[in-house]
Amino acid sequence: MSISQALLPEFDHEMANTRKTLERVPDDKWGWKPHEKSMAMGALAFHLAFIPSWGVETINKDSIDVIPEGGAPTMPKATNRAEVLELFDKSVAGAREAIAGATDEHLMKPWTLLAGGKTIFTLPRVGVLRGFVLSHSIHHRAQLGVYLRLNDIPVPSIYGPSADEGNF
Repeated sequence: MSISQALLPEFDHEMANTRKTLERVPDDKWGWKPHEKSMAMGALAFHLAFIPSWGVETINKDSIDVIPEGGAPTMPKATNRAEVLELFDKSVAGAREAIAGATDEHLMKPWTLLAGGKTIFTLPRVGVLRGFVLSHSIHHRAQLGVYLRLNDIPVPSIYGPSADEGNF
């Protein structure tokens, strides 16, 4: 079995769970945040929707600079749940296609994250997909789950029943 074929079931599982969480974000809480240092709920939802698109960047480019010379890259915008879900679905579809088409040899080639031309890290592409895409998504999905809980919005079951959903 190829690396991409081994990774895709995990990717699909985590993305389905992330979508379930994003579906719960109410438009009327878009600007809510638990602390002044925290991201607003809408910004966090947007970030979660955008993270899978990094899978395409990981497969198709050798690096990305998050603070490139000349200014930050143009980002898509999302101002409500429907737009976030549309962005998420597009991001997931592109990443899934890129992962499915990647060879083992390509997935083992190095990929670098830069900020202002300085290397933040270099890892094999498969490591970037697991850490920078999947684990990063899982981290922020859990954060969003706390935001939902603090707003009395039912938290979906992810790896087991939640306090709001007793069954799988």
